[in-house]
Amino acid sequence: MELRIATCRPLPEPDHDEDLLLDALAAAGVSARMAAWHDDAEAWDAPIATVIRSTWDYIHDVDGFVAWTRRAAAAAPLWNPPEAIRVNVHKRYLLDLAAAGIPVVPTVLVTGGDERDLTAICRDRGWHDVVVKPAVGASSFGARRCGPTDADAHAHLDGLLARTDALVQPYLSSVDGSGERALVWIDGQFTHAVRKTPRFSGGDEHVSDAVDIASDERALGERVLAHVAGDLLYARVDVARDAQGEPIVMELELIEPSLFLLQHPPALDRLVGALVRRLGDQVARP
Repeated sequence: MELRIATCRPLPEPDHDEDLLLDALAAAGVSARMAAWHDDAEAWDAPIATVIRSTWDYIHDVDGFVAWTRRAAAAAPLWNPPEAIRVNVHKRYLLDLAAAGIPVVPTVLVTGGDERDLTAICRDRGWHDVVVKPAVGASSFGARRCGPTDADAHAHLDGLLARTDALVQPYLSSVDGSGERALVWIDGQFTHAVRKTPRFSGGDEHVSDAVDIASDERALGERVLAHVAGDLLYARVDVARDAQGEPIVMELELIEPSLFLLQHPPALDRLVGALVRRLGDQVARP
């Protein structure tokens, strides 16, 4: 069985899941290799299944990336599928989740070219400590914590709006205490979580060992994924606590999230098992 693992080259930071996944797939009898999604020399029209993992530079060419997912999926299975990716590339999905009654971090979407005033946004919402970030972004790219009267915050928002849409959200004090939880979901089941510290542009990510998923966090994660269409192989739902202590969605990651396989080896086993089964189904299909 052959498998391509879509990545980018060069990687902007190490992918701690990469070697673990390659070794585990080899042990399971899968011939897997890394392939950069933007490599023109790669035969993406060949009938070889692909799993997306570390395509972290897609944010610089979203249209090209979405077109690539359609091309790869036309030739062979692609996980996750293009329809899920298309919706997830832009963080307006948070507004869609909120409209469906799912609790998410309060979010103001400012469209590119708009001249919305950050001070006015914060005043209208009663926010004093906010996060400004691009609506199409991976990791902490372009994310900044600031106050509404910070002169550089206005410049940052204007800079984002000159090239893309942007989000303004309140900074939740709970992430400094209980932290943000990344809930990892693989092949139909939440497997584990890690605690993440706040991270902004240029900063490092710090994560804990695997932690249990609280019952209310799991219930929220299940609500989120029930709202998502498509045959997902993996997902990550990042949650934090609001001022009342209730969990709310910070991010839904369906494209290239770190799955923190090092922190929880059973999740690696589950991912490899799911890939082996899906590849076997592909071979068995007439």
